[in-house]
Amino acid sequence: MAIELYLLGATLILALVQILLTAHIRTRQYGLKWNAGARDETMPPLNPLPARLQRAQDNLFETLPLFVGALLGAAYAGRLGLLTNIGAHLYFFGRLVYLPLYAAGIPYVRSLVWTVATGGLVLVIAGLMLG
Repeated sequence: MAIELYLLGATLILALVQILLTAHIRTRQYGLKWNAGARDETMPPLNPLPARLQRAQDNLFETLPLFVGALLGAAYAGRLGLLTNIGAHLYFFGRLVYLPLYAAGIPYVRSLVWTVATGGLVLVIAGLMLG
């Protein structure tokens, strides 16, 4: 199996970890009753850590469908190669590093890492289109 598909699986695991981590930290603030309920009531704003984790998760989910589509498209079309390999590595490891940087509230470096991950996404799309 191509390394890009392993990185796709690892990225999906990272997305699941972000979902669970964000939910856990948010539940610590709002409580189990809130988590188990319908969540109809208006809650106070999230504290900084759960709010950052939620924004990091939202940020991942903005690009994840593009990454999945481009990578699966490239695999289906037989266009996995140097561009998709480098791109998938940059995307996964960029997203992996981005999460703790965002959670810690570290500016600038976080944005640089986001740029690296997004550059990886562009490379995967280029690999699909240019093969």
